[in-house]
Amino acid sequence: MNACFFYSFWSFVMGIEINRFQGEVDEELLCPICSSVLENPLQAPHCEHAFCSACIHEWLSRQPTCPVDRQNITPPQLRPVPRILRNLLYRLQLTCDNSVYGCTAILKLDALESHVQECEFNPKRPVPCELGCGLVVPKDELKEHNCVRELRSLMQAQQSKLVEVQAEVAESKFQMGEQKRELQLLKDYMLAMRNANPSLRILADQMEADEVRRWAETLPKARVLRWGGMISTPDTVLQAMIKRALSESGCPPHIIQDLMENAHERRWPTGLSSLEIRQLNRRQYENYVCRRIPGKQAVAVMACDNGHMNPDMILEPGLIMIFAHGVE
Repeated sequence: MNACFFYSFWSFVMGIEINRFQGEVDEELLCPICSSVLENPLQAPHCEHAFCSACIHEWLSRQPTCPVDRQNITPPQLRPVPRILRNLLYRLQLTCDNSVYGCTAILKLDALESHVQECEFNPKRPVPCELGCGLVVPKDELKEHNCVRELRSLMQAQQSKLVEVQAEVAESKFQMGEQKRELQLLKDYMLAMRNANPSLRILADQMEADEVRRWAETLPKARVLRWGGMISTPDTVLQAMIKRALSESGCPPHIIQDLMENAHERRWPTGLSSLEIRQLNRRQYENYVCRRIPGKQAVAVMACDNGHMNPDMILEPGLIMIFAHGVE
């Protein structure tokens, strides 16, 4: 092996320095490549020689052979060392990584990682700034920490992120608008074809019915606790609120106007046409399948859900019932 290879390799070797350990360290626990104590060890498949993970991966990136006996190896063939070897490593005692900063702890290898994270001598241990900005910074950077500068940097980063999010939202709205426009063009085309061709008319009607059914199934089923709270003559403002909620829920546009007209008792079927008749038929209300209009004290009673109801209790494509309270 030429000198150039070893020079470049030794510039990054891993392993744990042997002089950090208490007492003698068995030779079987040393990496043949870096001569330090094994770190995250892996072993060769056939000869079972063990190496530091970083060491053997770097070695194999340069030549695919075992560093000890030159048998051919590829990275996927490497495997974890046996449990007995791991246990021997974990029992070794060594000094903390932060001993140069004053830590005198002696601990087992398997406890090293958790100790270092919490070690009070760890220069990279996150600590909160006590000057009022509330940021958490590495301990060794605390002296150079400038609250105003860091907060300004944080605000700039957040503003940049906000601009990116706004751009993404604008792009999404544009794409949705394009899709809606293309969908409307398709619907207009289907409508024209339906008027010209009876068979296409049947197909288009079925597609619209399927669209209504799919939308209805996205709405959660609702339970009306107080039918007496029904508002049978909603005003214009209330109707506008319900109409917007329907649109935001994904209601097919071609039925929104029909549904809103069916929100007033003047359009209701004969079984609901007056207060007296509604009181007579009140027992039948419990048989309705109701869908909650999101965020509103209102339900959609869709014809596709209520084929079991008497014809005088339902309308196509459905009814909108608005309540003062009592919908869950």
